Amino acid sequence: MKQLLYWEIPTPDTAAVRHWLHQDWQPPTLRNQGEAIATPDGLRIPLGDGELSVFVWSLQRTTYLKVFRWADRPLAGERQLANQLKQDAIRQFPPHYPQLPEIDLSQQSIFDALLPHYPETVKHFQNIPNGEYDLNRVYWWEKRWREGVLNPETPKQVVSFTSEAANSGDPDYDLIYLGGALGVIHAAVMARRGYRVLLIERLPFGRMNREWNISRDEFQSLINLGLFSPEDFEQVIACEYIDGFNKFFDANNPPRTHAKVLHTPKVLNISVDAEQLLRICGDKLRAAGGVIWDETEFVSADIGATLAEIQATHLPSGESKQARGRLLVDAMGSASPIAWQLNGGRTFNSVCPTVGAAISGGFDPQVWDHQFGDVLHSHGDISRGRQLIWELFPGRDGEVTIYLFHYHEIHPENPGSLLEMYEDFFQILPEYRRCDVDQLQWRKATFGYIPGHFSQSSRDRQVAWNRLVAIGDSACLQSPLIFTGFGSLVRNMERLTQLLDTALTHDLLDATNLDRIRAYQSNVAVTWLFSKGMMVPTGKQIAPEKINAMLNVFFGLLADEPLEVAETFIKDRTSWGLFNGLALKAAVQHPEILLWIWQLAGPWDLLRWTGSYLNFTKEALVGWSLSWIPRFSRWAQPWAEKTLPLSLAVVTSDELFPHGRLGTALFATINSPIEEET
Repeated sequence: MKQLLYWEIPTPDTAAVRHWLHQDWQPPTLRNQGEAIATPDGLRIPLGDGELSVFVWSLQRTTYLKVFRWADRPLAGERQLANQLKQDAIRQFPPHYPQLPEIDLSQQSIFDALLPHYPETVKHFQNIPNGEYDLNRVYWWEKRWREGVLNPETPKQVVSFTSEAANSGDPDYDLIYLGGALGVIHAAVMARRGYRVLLIERLPFGRMNREWNISRDEFQSLINLGLFSPEDFEQVIACEYIDGFNKFFDANNPPRTHAKVLHTPKVLNISVDAEQLLRICGDKLRAAGGVIWDETEFVSADIGATLAEIQATHLPSGESKQARGRLLVDAMGSASPIAWQLNGGRTFNSVCPTVGAAISGGFDPQVWDHQFGDVLHSHGDISRGRQLIWELFPGRDGEVTIYLFHYHEIHPENPGSLLEMYEDFFQILPEYRRCDVDQLQWRKATFGYIPGHFSQSSRDRQVAWNRLVAIGDSACLQSPLIFTGFGSLVRNMERLTQLLDTALTHDLLDATNLDRIRAYQSNVAVTWLFSKGMMVPTGKQIAPEKINAMLNVFFGLLADEPLEVAETFIKDRTSWGLFNGLALKAAVQHPEILLWIWQLAGPWDLLRWTGSYLNFTKEALVGWSLSWIPRFSRWAQPWAEKTLPLSLAVVTSDELFPHGRLGTALFATINSPIEEET
């Protein structure tokens, strides 16, 4: 017996594929071929001294097909027949990318409107607390996301830059933050430094459609900044597990690409009570004199030479509101109209459409041990153009939060759908974790678009303009592997805070200076090829097992290394030496991976990645040669700013230098512009 073909037919209607095999598909005429015989799951095709077995099955709401030879030796024409079947199936069942249905909520509820299109999603959202509100949010977010992807060159104009006369007067605030999730964390830090802060949030403040996970050493930056005490941190810990697992489906992989489980006990092992964290940050923001306008939607901003004026609408009352500030901070995430307008078609290169839920009960005790988490896991191969990946994190009092996501290359015909993902989530959750979905006790829905950008250098995407700077997902601050905007922001919080404080102190709030305040890391930029290798280009089909095979190759290498190596890599702290060592080992042990990457990325993206790698190498060399700068800068900055108006105050990140990367931004004082990063 030998496998001749393994292919995905991208449709959940497996019965239609069987019918096509039985009734419509005609095997090519071959010498000595008998009549094809229908079987419950496919066909038996007599061929010479043996026969071919064709069968299909369903998993992950898609259909897979295999062809086996039942004979001791190759049969004449077997390859031609298998290839013909593959090509005929591609023509009969091409990739299909459903569009978002247009609905009218003035005449019906969101449940009634979406029921014909997403029946399982509607069924289960009706059992989730605040489900109607959250399903409206899912639809709103997908609609806004699709509009941005379809019209990248003509986005909605929400920001205008005007003359001084257009918004003269004194500012009401030093900082106006748009977006209250990641935004409130940074806003609270700046308010406690004495700045006048306004936070504008579209939702009722404290509501979150995500949960957050992090590690103790990463959260330490918020303690170092004085926002949290160690006691505060313990209050927001919902659960701390003892080990996290990383494993990808390998039943259909070549034997050389099978891999053991990668253990990462200190990666995302702290489950944070996100709403409790937001409440603490909100309380500290208000205690420091900050103001929160919740249930208020940003409408537009008029930015002049000395201040930014925003227009907003209080949603419950419809009242228009205005505010003036020295600096506007865009923390509205992937749905930010500011990011779409000011970056146009270069806003994002990739996205992780992510759906899931916090579940308080309903699993049998033997299904999952609450002391463990699933950091990255797949239970099947490519499904309808996506390699679906699960995450599972224990929460408070036996609760678990489960996510389903995939890495996706943004395309106008295929922007990535939250509603399609939710339909998958509810139907294939029992395949991932044995359960009766109807018996699960839902606490909240979790969903969102987490964007990514394929950076070649720290200058290939703008994150700031005059008196306007983006942070978090609005700035495409994303970890290429674990994709958490929360973790990425927290890791860079100390550096970003120090840089922003210096800019505000010396009124260095023009676009050139503010664009230095970014969380770009050359070691993170060089790993975007890794996430690129997990995306199936729109309109293209590849071998179903290929992405799982690549993931198993790389994670298998990490599993053979000491625990701290995998932790360093996954937490975006990869050094030049570590990255090159792992890449060389993968290429030597699995040379076929180079061909796979070429097929998925293509020559243009490989050329772009080469630029990222050369920049990574350059910064590693500079960091090694100038490793004395951090100590000198901390010593020199206080007196340099006060006594030498034209000198440079060097602001650095302690985190970057031990790993051979230089992430410095050189700030001049009062009347001097910020210089280029070293």
